[in-house]
Amino acid sequence: MKIFLVGIGGIAMGNLAYMLKQLGHEISGSDQNLYPPMSDKLVEWGLSPKIGFAKENVKAADLVIIGNAISRGNPEVEEVLSSGKEYMSMAQAIGHFFLKGKKPIVIAGTHGKTTTTFLVHHLLTQIGLDPGLFVGGIRADGHAGFALGKGEYFVLEGDEYDSAFFDKSSKFLHYRPFYLILNALDFDHADIFANLDAIKVMFKRLLNLVPNTGKVFSWGGSKNLNAILEEYKHAPVDFFELNQKNSIIRYEKGIVKIQNKELRPKLIGAHNFRNAEAALRLCLEIAPSQKEKLIQAFLSFPGVKRRQEILFQNQNSILVEDFAHHPVAIQETIKAHKEAYPKAKIISLFEPRSATSHRNVFQDDFSKCFKGSDLAMLTEVFQVNKVPAKQRLNVKKLVKDIAKNTKKEAVYCKDPSDLIDKLTQFLKKYAKDQIVVLAMSNGAFGGIYPKLKKIVEERAINESSK
Repeated sequence: MKIFLVGIGGIAMGNLAYMLKQLGHEISGSDQNLYPPMSDKLVEWGLSPKIGFAKENVKAADLVIIGNAISRGNPEVEEVLSSGKEYMSMAQAIGHFFLKGKKPIVIAGTHGKTTTTFLVHHLLTQIGLDPGLFVGGIRADGHAGFALGKGEYFVLEGDEYDSAFFDKSSKFLHYRPFYLILNALDFDHADIFANLDAIKVMFKRLLNLVPNTGKVFSWGGSKNLNAILEEYKHAPVDFFELNQKNSIIRYEKGIVKIQNKELRPKLIGAHNFRNAEAALRLCLEIAPSQKEKLIQAFLSFPGVKRRQEILFQNQNSILVEDFAHHPVAIQETIKAHKEAYPKAKIISLFEPRSATSHRNVFQDDFSKCFKGSDLAMLTEVFQVNKVPAKQRLNVKKLVKDIAKNTKKEAVYCKDPSDLIDKLTQFLKKYAKDQIVVLAMSNGAFGGIYPKLKKIVEERAINESSK
């Protein structure tokens, strides 16, 4: 089959293109702007895309897959609609081409999906089940976010974002869950959801797709998840939590124990171990005799890029990159590092960049989530004119409120470059302290990571020479 992907340059769309090629289809695609690493990967995979959109591009295609960043008015979309060609969203294509005859394992929730999805896939792979994989990230050891898999299971990150301009339902509704992990439910995606109730509707629809022979694993500490499960009567539900009588993992003040043995996994923080609890329970449901192997596999899990990724570390200077951009995620991430490095000064850097974080819906929540930081530095919102001033996060006010609520220093930075300049000066103040510089953004953070690494490395060199 000749398949054309409109918007092939996105990581998920590019991965899908290569998976379809591996199935034996003839693949082509287009995008307006292509950047590394995906632009390089597409060439490496023999999928040299067309630059720019033109109606001629899709004329030979039997099927057109349209990315969710593509809108009406796109010439390729208009040609598809006019000609009557078959078309699908990315999520539809995944369900159609990869999930038939499989037992999909879907990981959904507001936080922790990527890490949990990679972890479940890693655990099942290590016990020889060869599952498929589709997730929006890259593992810390470079493993890409996809695998065809020859086994009966297919592990997917269940994204609640909408599917396409012609399908405003959540992507995860196309993933046919047999097993479902729900690890959190908070308001997010203010650009497409009016309120929390609108998100709950999508999660209720997802639950209704799980067969009676499947199973749901839901975090018992989430009031919002508990609320939507109150009247749920289909598949059995396992409410997972840490430190309960039936818990696999016990976690307290940075110490992790399984079967009363203290362990040293690469992950840190209660939120990550709750997700690991769910992953282990699910895998034990599938392979109850493999407990010891699953625990060893958990310990060997390398983590995920941009999730608690250590970019530099020595005895007194640590630089960490994290994807946190929601108030709950920021709070949990700071808390995790405070527990992991109790003697360190925590310097939190944050770029309000996501569709929700640059709006003022979390103005109050952001003012409270930096507790545990000794210094919080925030840039102005990314693309300041993207939303009207009345709806925009007021970062200058936020910085004042953070200082008031935490009783610690908070600094406004007009942009990432200004943040670098101010951080350089503040590091002199903490010259005698162990520090953790925790950079949080769901985007590029103005490309400052090489500069951050340089100034933290220089600090380390200066300390070692004294």
